[in-house]
Amino acid sequence: MKISLKSSFLSSDSNSENLCAFISNNKTQQAPKNQKFGEYKLTELEFEKKHTFSLYLELEKEKKEGEITSSLTIQERLRRSLSKMEIFLFKEFSTVVFDLDSLKNKHLSLELFVEIITETVLLSSYQFEEYKTKKVPLKCKEVILLTAQKDLQKAKEVLESTQIISNAINMARDLINTPPNILYPESYAQKIQEEMTLLNKKYKNSVTTKILDLKAIKNERMNLLLAVNAGSGKEPRVVHLHYSPKKKTSKTPHLAFVGKGLTFDTGGLNVKTPYNNMNGMKYDMGGSATVYAAFKALVELQTPLELTCVLGITENAIGPNATFPDSIITSRKGTTVEIINTDAEGRLVLADVLDYTCDQKPTHLIDCATLTGAIVLSLGEEVCGLMGNSSSFLEKIEKSAKETDEYIWRLPLIQEHKEDIISPIADIANLGKKTGQAGSQKAAVFLEHFIGKSIQWAHLDIAGIARNQSHLPYCPNKGGSGLMIRTLVKLAQNLTNKE
Repeated sequence: MKISLKSSFLSSDSNSENLCAFISNNKTQQAPKNQKFGEYKLTELEFEKKHTFSLYLELEKEKKEGEITSSLTIQERLRRSLSKMEIFLFKEFSTVVFDLDSLKNKHLSLELFVEIITETVLLSSYQFEEYKTKKVPLKCKEVILLTAQKDLQKAKEVLESTQIISNAINMARDLINTPPNILYPESYAQKIQEEMTLLNKKYKNSVTTKILDLKAIKNERMNLLLAVNAGSGKEPRVVHLHYSPKKKTSKTPHLAFVGKGLTFDTGGLNVKTPYNNMNGMKYDMGGSATVYAAFKALVELQTPLELTCVLGITENAIGPNATFPDSIITSRKGTTVEIINTDAEGRLVLADVLDYTCDQKPTHLIDCATLTGAIVLSLGEEVCGLMGNSSSFLEKIEKSAKETDEYIWRLPLIQEHKEDIISPIADIANLGKKTGQAGSQKAAVFLEHFIGKSIQWAHLDIAGIARNQSHLPYCPNKGGSGLMIRTLVKLAQNLTNKE
């Protein structure tokens, strides 16, 4: 969908055969007909021609006595209400015009309005119809941000950067939604390689891409990843991306992303039960899609940070060579691991990939994974779990999430969690002895074992939030959400500004 900043607009600018919606906060245009969208109202009024309408957006809401105030920021309240409104508008009108001069107020600057409107336009209009024979496209083709202000340089920069981030989120949604017979390790890695080739043409070879095939993975001694892959008929892949900024110095922070890329997870020989349904396990690569999208957006934004992104991509399938429960495997690091349950496979893949990534000497490392069902039991499907080894780094992530209005909650990692995963016959086990207790934290301390001592590390468990976020109007009711990408991009920007 085309989004543009303009200094003037006439109804004749739109196709006379179509409808144009005009969004303003001009109370003189208010009309009796209205439709509510969250806290804000949409009011219909004939404007210049029959094919053009004016829509009044009520930004200020009087608080009634005794009313409970919302915990949402004004930005998030606007984001949700605009998204509900846009979902309706995009089906009915070919052009939507926002009168920014009437909409901005003491709480929201012009630039902030441009950011929120651009986000909601691109995220709420997302559709995944790749495999439908009869597609139903939205009627809206253009959104115009109208303002009489002369100095629009900053607003244009905000528009461009927000488009980059929002398009990256929609790309991640596409990857997460793609069926596993089409998106499997080899095709996933090939798709990324093709996208990085195009990116390098635009940004003059700023990204190096290395794809590790089965032979290379064996040479790297990633035996835990290979154990997960053993039952599959498709070879695994490890994707290693690196971006170096133009003005890199010895003080430039090096931020690494690691993503779990299980393109399908049957549970292995500990096959998933009806309670823990196998349907939807194509989403188990959501962590890899999240960090890859953040990496791609930051490259397009030409971040001054050094970036690394490593994705461990495989299937966890059932076959004649599938790894048995009770097996003991030696990891890339040399640590021996007892595999109690083959459905606790994500931490096995991540362990080898984290060890490999630590060899790249990052100053900060974030892994992202749909790792545990326990995170849903503890935090629900709306909140991302956060764990790590550095309070100061975790605080930066929490601050970034707060600034982007994404829910995140820190969980403690204690000595008893580390002791609980010690195996009686190997160094560690992929499950704790006390089943059903602190499952997310015990998965995290398993990962922590493979983190270099000097590296600030954080783990994001997105098992609850990676899909089906129907409470957020700017997310699809079904399918990939793309949540935490805005947080990761904001984090990189904050690291740039503060360090």
